[in-house]
Amino acid sequence: MRTTSGWQRAGAAAVHLYTASGAVLALLIVLAAVRGDEAQALWLGLVALIVDGTDGMLARRMRVKEHIPWFDGARLDDIVDYLTYVFAPVLLLWTGGFLPSGSWGIALATLPLVASTYQFCRVDAKTDERNFFFLGFPSYWNVVAFYVIVLDLPPALVGTLLFVCSVLVFVPVRYVYPSRTVDFRPLTLALTGVWLVVYAAILAQLPNPSPVLLVASVLYLVYYVGLSLHLTVRQRRSAGQMLAPTPAGVLD
Repeated sequence: MRTTSGWQRAGAAAVHLYTASGAVLALLIVLAAVRGDEAQALWLGLVALIVDGTDGMLARRMRVKEHIPWFDGARLDDIVDYLTYVFAPVLLLWTGGFLPSGSWGIALATLPLVASTYQFCRVDAKTDERNFFFLGFPSYWNVVAFYVIVLDLPPALVGTLLFVCSVLVFVPVRYVYPSRTVDFRPLTLALTGVWLVVYAAILAQLPNPSPVLLVASVLYLVYYVGLSLHLTVRQRRSAGQMLAPTPAGVLD
C-alpha cells in the first residue's frame, strides 16, 4: 500500500487552494461589476479562465485523489466554476445595462442561472468514455459576457443570446473539452492559448479593440463549435453503425 508523505499531502492541498482561489476571483468580479468597472471584471475573468484551465492538470500531476482521498476536488471545481463562469458574468451583464430593463431583463438573467444548475448537477455533464466532452452548451457565460461587452451588443440581442444558449444546455451536443478531448488536442490547445493571448490584447485596447483581433478571436469560436459538431456527428454515426443489425449471411 502506497503511503503519503506530509509534503505530498501539502502539495495536494496547495492545488485545492489554487482551485478555491477562483471563488475569490468571483467575488472580485462581482465587486468590479458593482463599481461599473467592466474592463477590470473581464481581466479578473481571464485570470479565472487560466486557473480553471490549469488546476486539473496540476491535480492529476500531484495525484490529489491519492494524497487527500477524503476531499472532493471535483465538487470544489464545480462550485468555483458556477461562481466564475455563470453567476458573476450574468451579474456583470445586468449591472452593465446589457440586458433589457425591468422584470423582463431579470427573467432573461435567470435563464443561464437555472439552466446551468441543471447542467452542473448532471452526472454525465462531462463524458469520459474513451474521451472527454461537455454534454450540452458548457455554461461558458463568461465567454458570452466577454463578447457582449467588447462588441457592445444591444440588450435585445443579448437577451436572445442568453435564451438560445440556455436552451442549448439541454441539447446533447458534445462540446470539446479543450484540455482533455483527445481528438485534435494539440491543435485545440495551441489555438486556445492563442485565443487567451488575443483576449488579453483586446482588453488592453478597450474601448476600441482592433477589428483584426476581434475577427481572430471569433474564428477560434468557429473552430471550437465546428469541431464540436463534427465530433458529435461522427460519434452518433459510429454508434448507429454499432447498433445496426448484421446483414444476413455475414456471420454464416
